[in-house]
Amino acid sequence: MPPSLLLHRAPCARPGPARAASRLSASVVSAANGAGGSRPPKPRPPPRGKPRFSRQSAIRKSFQQEQVVFSTPVPADPTVAVIGGGASGLACASALAARGVRSVVFDTGKHGLGGRLATRTVHEERRLVFDHAAQFFTASDERFRKLVDEWVDRGLVREWTGSVGELQAGGQFTPTPSSTPRYIGVNGMRPLADALLPENDLVKVVRPSWISKLEPFNGLWRLFENEKPQGQYDAIVIAHNGKCSNRLLSTSGLPQLTKQMKRLDLSSVWALLAAFEDPLPIPHNSSHGAFEGAFVRDVDSLSWMANNTRKLFPLEADRPECWTFFSTASYGRKNKVPQENIPNATAEKVKREMLGGVELALGLSKGSLQLPFYTRVQLWGAALPMNTPGVPCIFDPQGRAGICGDWLTGSSIEAAVLSGMSLGDHVADYFASRGERPEEFAIGLDDSLIRVEGHDIGQFPGLDSQKPQVAEPQLTLSI
Repeated sequence: MPPSLLLHRAPCARPGPARAASRLSASVVSAANGAGGSRPPKPRPPPRGKPRFSRQSAIRKSFQQEQVVFSTPVPADPTVAVIGGGASGLACASALAARGVRSVVFDTGKHGLGGRLATRTVHEERRLVFDHAAQFFTASDERFRKLVDEWVDRGLVREWTGSVGELQAGGQFTPTPSSTPRYIGVNGMRPLADALLPENDLVKVVRPSWISKLEPFNGLWRLFENEKPQGQYDAIVIAHNGKCSNRLLSTSGLPQLTKQMKRLDLSSVWALLAAFEDPLPIPHNSSHGAFEGAFVRDVDSLSWMANNTRKLFPLEADRPECWTFFSTASYGRKNKVPQENIPNATAEKVKREMLGGVELALGLSKGSLQLPFYTRVQLWGAALPMNTPGVPCIFDPQGRAGICGDWLTGSSIEAAVLSGMSLGDHVADYFASRGERPEEFAIGLDDSLIRVEGHDIGQFPGLDSQKPQVAEPQLTLSI
């Protein structure tokens, strides 16, 4: 999500079939109807022709998994596996560490942690820097403001005082008022991911790692990466969403968590990074000058544009202009392809149409925009949540498993961090109870999801013109 934008999701490995764990000290309770002692019916002959795949039947099957119920005592020194090293997962690990609980964070990032806290640096003849996920963030909650103040004191974050507003097709720019500061990473967003980790040995990070299977065994969770064991843990946290987490949960023995994740509706958004030799002809406002970031209106292929060079290096005039452009969610939906294998023809089409959208937004004649000397397109296939249960985290005490992420309350960096903090504290409280009153720790398992309306690149508390609107509850699959 740009501003709260998108969590980067690398290609995920397809999990193998779930194994029935032998010698489970955790008891297993069937959520489906038992077979009883009646004689099993004769097997039907296999159907002729190609097998049919029913998405609805696959979802129903995942909802009818056997529920794992751990009955073993909670150990004095538990360890939690956090699957996902974005802002939410890192905040959860940090909150656990603050309570003395060890965790291991598994992340798919090849270049670093952070998910949507992503900054891409291209080392060509000149250094090109792009924030290609979260563009900025706001802080309205006291807990998050305290963290941001610490980042400011450490020189990691500063207020973005450049002109930000709305750009109507044709080049009309209007500054956007804000009752709270807009913040950016001084050297891009990525360093903030490392800043979320505590300075102790209670958090271990494993990357790049694609956890493909969860398996309950002897009162613990065993994790696997393509059949390679990745340790045993007393509890697990799912800190990412989309198809990877759906595959992971579909055979995990956690039907309640699976159902909530399957209800999630996510948008797709294209990102275009482009570097220009000369400054773009940006409309000037008499009182605010040239804008540095703009929410674009009335252009199908464009919802946001930001000048990374002016944002990150305001005092360096000799740099080329590095721009980040994001499409609308509707454009992403119409042009969605597998994000791990984007066809060249689609990449060229998206680049051409998004640059055309830039011309339209700036009020330029067709074909007059200077050609960028560097471009890169990326599809955020699971960019932003379109619905939310409105709870800070989800936790299944029977299976000792939880979910955190910005989608639980909105779509922003602030929402992601607060969700991780909430789940970390909740799991630590559960451990402190030694698991003796599990029913008291269930949270978010049955909450319905409601539609959330906001800008295509996220929600920003305190940004007056970007306040989300909540619509009627979304229809969910009835099983």
